[in-house]
Amino acid sequence: MHRFKDAQHLLRLAAVFAAGFLLFMGLRSALVPRSFGQYGHFRGNALAEIAARPINYAGHKACEDCHSDIVEIKHTGKHVGVNCEACHGPQEKHVADPAEVVPKLPDTSVLCPRCHEANLAKPVNFPQVNSKEHSSGQPCKTCHQPHSPLLMPEEKKKS
Repeated sequence: MHRFKDAQHLLRLAAVFAAGFLLFMGLRSALVPRSFGQYGHFRGNALAEIAARPINYAGHKACEDCHSDIVEIKHTGKHVGVNCEACHGPQEKHVADPAEVVPKLPDTSVLCPRCHEANLAKPVNFPQVNSKEHSSGQPCKTCHQPHSPLLMPEEKKKS
């Protein structure tokens, strides 16, 4: 005696699931790298790929060798521990050829809020502002000297 009147419907459903599973496994094996999962939820080959990339950072020592005036200003302010390339980006090419490769100055209205935008997760004593209310969209360097933010810019001192 048949338990199911139309067993072929169940067989077709099972065949559709089996085909879907095989299709999924085929796509997965084609799209997911073989080294995925080697170190937990990461691609094992990613470390070798990153290590093979050329180094673009010069290091703050290279910056300090040429820009001693900025070093003096930084040592008077709160940004003394912030490396130059954290704000100015990789400067290896500039160090190699300073006359030809002139770095672009960062837009302080975008750069400074990356660290200083108000956020409850930051320590209470870390300087934080609501940038829209604080500066009305003006660049931070309008009122602050970026290398030592408590100092005023030169043009503000003169007026």
